[in-house]
Amino acid sequence: MKAFGSRLLAAITLTLAATAALAQPAELEGVKLAPTAQVGAAALQLNGAGVRVRAIFNVYVAALYVPQKSTDAAALLAQKGARRVAITMLRTVDADSFAGALNDGLRSNHSEAQFAGFKAQIEALNATLKAVGEAKKGDLIHIEFVPDTGTRITVNGQPRGAAIAGEDFYTAVLRIWLGDKPADGGLKKGLLGG
Repeated sequence: MKAFGSRLLAAITLTLAATAALAQPAELEGVKLAPTAQVGAAALQLNGAGVRVRAIFNVYVAALYVPQKSTDAAALLAQKGARRVAITMLRTVDADSFAGALNDGLRSNHSEAQFAGFKAQIEALNATLKAVGEAKKGDLIHIEFVPDTGTRITVNGQPRGAAIAGEDFYTAVLRIWLGDKPADGGLKKGLLGG
């Protein structure tokens, strides 16, 4: 009976430790990642996170928050409603470079006709990013979709620029990281929870 009690106590201790670990925010490159996020009226779950590496430099940590977790990129791209990509800068990047990298990701994951169809929205995104100026080390940038509002950008909690209409545009933006030709394969794997 004593052995049973010891095993039961060990099982309870392991269960409590696992539950506590799940409740704690994840951490990546020193960036704490909350397990949930509130976007508009929606409570979102952390799907995954990863580091954007360019050449040999860690540029930012990105975390994807969605209504329903999935390890399948197509399923995540098909989700509707509120979503968020939270980017924490690990180094300072000028606005032109940041906007250029996003534009390259959009172009790589869409046909010329699709890319041209988003011209006005891409110009609005670029204007917002350029108005922000440098993305400084430590800045927290949210690129999120809010139903009935559109794609919006916040920097360190402050809204920047006007919301950009079209849920299809937000899905196009997500393809930068989750598309067939992602900006960074390792980052895509992280965002998919891998």
